[in-house]
Amino acid sequence: MTGAASPTLTHPVVETRSGPVRGVDDGTVAAWKGIRYAAPPVGDLRWRAPVRPEPWREVLDATAYGSVCPQPDSPIPLGTGTRASEDCLFLNVWSPSQALADQKGRPVMVWVHGGAYIFGAASQPLYDGRALAGEDVVVVTLNYRMGALGFLELGGLGGDGEFDTNVGMRDVLLALEWVRDNIARFGGDPGQVTLFGESAGAGIVTTLLTSPSAAGLFHRAIAQSSPATSAYDSERARSVAALLLDGLGVTASEARSVPIEALVDASQQVFDAVPTTKPGTLAFAPIVDGDLVPDYPVKVARDGRSLSVPLIIGTNRDEASLFRWMKSPLMPIAPKTIRAMFEEIAAEQPELAIPSEAEIGSAYSGIRTRVRGMHVARDVGFRMPTLWFADGHSAVAQVYVYRFDWSTPMLKLLRLGAAHATELPYVFGNLVMGPKDITFKLGGLKIGEAISARMRARWANFARGGEPVGPAGEPWRPYTATDHWALVIDRHDRVVDDPDRDIRAAWGDEVLSFR
Repeated sequence: MTGAASPTLTHPVVETRSGPVRGVDDGTVAAWKGIRYAAPPVGDLRWRAPVRPEPWREVLDATAYGSVCPQPDSPIPLGTGTRASEDCLFLNVWSPSQALADQKGRPVMVWVHGGAYIFGAASQPLYDGRALAGEDVVVVTLNYRMGALGFLELGGLGGDGEFDTNVGMRDVLLALEWVRDNIARFGGDPGQVTLFGESAGAGIVTTLLTSPSAAGLFHRAIAQSSPATSAYDSERARSVAALLLDGLGVTASEARSVPIEALVDASQQVFDAVPTTKPGTLAFAPIVDGDLVPDYPVKVARDGRSLSVPLIIGTNRDEASLFRWMKSPLMPIAPKTIRAMFEEIAAEQPELAIPSEAEIGSAYSGIRTRVRGMHVARDVGFRMPTLWFADGHSAVAQVYVYRFDWSTPMLKLLRLGAAHATELPYVFGNLVMGPKDITFKLGGLKIGEAISARMRARWANFARGGEPVGPAGEPWRPYTATDHWALVIDRHDRVVDDPDRDIRAAWGDEVLSFR
């Protein structure tokens, strides 16, 4: 008995505006990896907006991922053979093989990875776009500058005029321009682009939804677990930059010549220190610069000034359990740190009507005291910012809200449940990431496959310009400021009328965030 024949591989060459690239096509999906979309952001381009690459004439091999942004030791698997370099602005494309042949222009889904604005890469095995491209869409994943390289505010600290703000987000914008200019050659429709991301990547999505600079570069958006209120003013950002420069013992102008290893080490120290001393804040995040980010994203949305782009937005039921499990200081979970966070917000913004502990506690009255902090952290960090943003954005575009509740038996045993990032395998269809993946060791794979099929269909149907229905037409009612419908994703999907009624009543309409 002989085994099934191996697929015949071809190596399609696509002529981009910068030069030709050669990928690999297995007869079902074609992939191009490590395509340069920007010049190396090194030397004088460190902390400057990205620029387009120099054109090339020879066909470049595009069968391996490009370098990832330098970062501290990552808790996230970045993929075998991963190398880090400041020269990291690469993207990857997966396209149905048929799309190259018929050139009908499939919808395009552009992924922005998460990782607290300091970890992660487009090369993570989890983000392999092959299964999602099987939904007859073109998938693009991209790297962007992170940590101090991507989100450091050096303006006003010397060397004025030498630095740009929010260069990590400017990278994403240039990648979207690359998609606009090149994706038709890969079988995609540049007029039907969905920007989607998770965690910090979703934070970039919600921030760009409020940036005039992003207008026209994407036509739909999906934000999975966005820390939408984690955007800070220039003063706070400069204090973080001053802390980093002080640790390096250099001035802002001298920082360009600091070896990348030293810069990454200093970034790690600041990244760890900031949420410890200022609970509820991140060292690196979008900066309200009055330019790319004109104002706080949730405020812009609630003022009805966000881009008129249809949006899917949601969170996971047990977001904070991952941070407790990792013993991460990124989310304030202990009562003491939660109290310190509220005191800091109240001191910073005395005009805010911050709900009392008793008022907030009323939403969690049936929850054991020792785990109540995780629910409060989840809601102040993710769920309420999502709802505050959705309330405002629904005035300018259609909004669909979800909550991801599904958890495998193993994740329940580990007391993780539907933790932060646990929806990702289902969106990309990459459910089992090798023999060491324990997620389904106690069962649940068959159910997981069905959930993944529904989520991929919903996301792809939305990207096609339609309603985010499931593969069998399973409905999803829009969310508005008065009709709070949400899709609960679990063993069976349910469209629920206002599942967050109690927490919305407790937290109120005042947007609680740092400035």
